[in-house]
Amino acid sequence: MTTTPQHVYPRRARNTFLSTLANLIRGALIGMAELVPGISGGTVALVVGIYERALATGNALIDVARTAVKDRARLSLAIAKVDWLFLAAVGIGMVFMVFTMSTVLSNFVEDYPQIARGLFLGMVAMSIWVPLGMVDPKDLRRKLPLAIFLFIFGAVISFIGTGFTSAPQENPSLTIIFLAAAVAVCALVMPGISGSFFLLAVGLYAPIMSSLSNREWDVIGVFILGALLGVILFIKALTWILENYRTVTLVFMSGLMLGSLRALWPWQSSDAELLAPSGQVWGVVGMIVLGAVVVLGFIIAERFGPKESVVLEETKPV
Repeated sequence: MTTTPQHVYPRRARNTFLSTLANLIRGALIGMAELVPGISGGTVALVVGIYERALATGNALIDVARTAVKDRARLSLAIAKVDWLFLAAVGIGMVFMVFTMSTVLSNFVEDYPQIARGLFLGMVAMSIWVPLGMVDPKDLRRKLPLAIFLFIFGAVISFIGTGFTSAPQENPSLTIIFLAAAVAVCALVMPGISGSFFLLAVGLYAPIMSSLSNREWDVIGVFILGALLGVILFIKALTWILENYRTVTLVFMSGLMLGSLRALWPWQSSDAELLAPSGQVWGVVGMIVLGAVVVLGFIIAERFGPKESVVLEETKPV
């Protein structure tokens, strides 16, 4: 991932009808990815060529909020730095797809749990390559002992942690949903990490998808507020961490993803106890392969597809 330094923003491109329509479609693709455990919205943003621009716009929005509190005289300057049309187009596309697809995915997870977990298992297993592929080989060789330790440590604590939390929660409290949303939104910052997978791992994916499907606005509102808090608290922090401790952070993230595969083992009891394969074994295996192939397609598209061409210009902090 290429991060954008603070106070570096994309030079305002000419917004046309076609470019706005394209951004609507890109936002829809990112929104659909955020609903599917295993596919990171950040990875899709890279694939469709708007990751740099989106990250810079997010930083600009945070600067608006900070300026409104600390230095209102410069508020108009901070507001001018935000690419509002781009933000609106991508945001509308994301929201539209989230509400359109939530019912389909909710029914899929509830009606076909083994098949769904198999599909998601294949997706997440293949997604582990995304953060590993972003590691600098030279830096990795210099930090290999620490990297190996962090990878194993991340896998172990994630495996143990999902053993306690991977069973779907019944009627989770709004406080839990608020905190989970604040963490899950980080997937938009870190390609390779799926926010929906985090919700699945802590047992909140099914109830939140059901709330979206049933238009439970109290849950939806709390989730949005939690996501906004996560954006404010984590975007700049995670950007700084990845800029300064990139290799060890990516390796640790990969370990967390590997250990969290426990939550997606297709054969589980209602208490998330792991069971031996039974029933539609070959159907589940086929879905695991399908999930891996889907994510592999995104990885190939990201690596060999057209790259984002965003001209950045540095400005003084507002």
